[in-house]
Amino acid sequence: MSHVKGSHSGGSRSYYAPQGGHPGQETLLTDRAVFTDAYAVIPRGTMRDIVTSALPFWTKTRLWVLSRPLTGFAETFSQYIMEVSPGGGSDRPETDPTAQGVLFVVEGEAVLTADGQVFELRAGSYAYLPPQCDWRLRNTGSAPVRFHWVRKSYEAVDGLDWPELLVTHENDIEPSAMPGTDGKWATTRFVDPADLRHDMHVNIVTFQPGAVIPFAETHVMEHGLYVLEGKAVYRLNQDWVEVEAGDYMWLRAFCPQACYAGGPGPFRYLLYKDVNRHMALQPARGFGSAMQSAFRSAAE
Repeated sequence: MSHVKGSHSGGSRSYYAPQGGHPGQETLLTDRAVFTDAYAVIPRGTMRDIVTSALPFWTKTRLWVLSRPLTGFAETFSQYIMEVSPGGGSDRPETDPTAQGVLFVVEGEAVLTADGQVFELRAGSYAYLPPQCDWRLRNTGSAPVRFHWVRKSYEAVDGLDWPELLVTHENDIEPSAMPGTDGKWATTRFVDPADLRHDMHVNIVTFQPGAVIPFAETHVMEHGLYVLEGKAVYRLNQDWVEVEAGDYMWLRAFCPQACYAGGPGPFRYLLYKDVNRHMALQPARGFGSAMQSAFRSAAE
């Protein structure tokens, strides 16, 4: 059995995990939830018992769905926070043969069996599960395990092999500092960004107190950001919003983004983005069938 528990070379880490429950009847309704065509903010206070979901073939398990493919919302991925109680889990977790997945544990422990290998996971453990990977997960401990599960339909490319199974831990990876920031802005990359077999990245971005994204990033990658630790003021499109540990943000492709890390400790988030593939092209109306005929004629 592989013990994917980290070397702790990165020092102590904090990962926020929702606990569910409901606020009291005396609580004011005011909240920070925002849903727009360009971005969404799902505050941690919305992750209550009443908004959980269940999945086939998972026992003693509930989940919060943070994003899903939907017109006007996430297009390339889904993201869940899974909560598996002691004794729970699944021997048939993924029912879509095209789906790849990333697991990132934020609380508790679990045993992952994947392609004949067995791994012990704990907070900070990361697993990349390629399409058609034979995997299962069980909580053999005495407390719930909570982890993110990011799913994306894999975009295969002729001539490129599929990525292989990878299980590691955040503490075993040296963060890469953004040039010119003296380490105040750094990214923990679980896979090599030059490996074009991967069509999604799930990283951890860390800002030290007072660090900033000093320009409005505007680019093609769709984002899902879950705040693991700390707080910040985030620029989303034309708005400034306050976010804290446990909040989730979805950013549409080309949505401008920037932030100030608020302190007193680091501001850290788990980041999804789609990468390394051509932009899908839609033929002009009435043009597609004509082009297909031309291609067939050329092939003949």
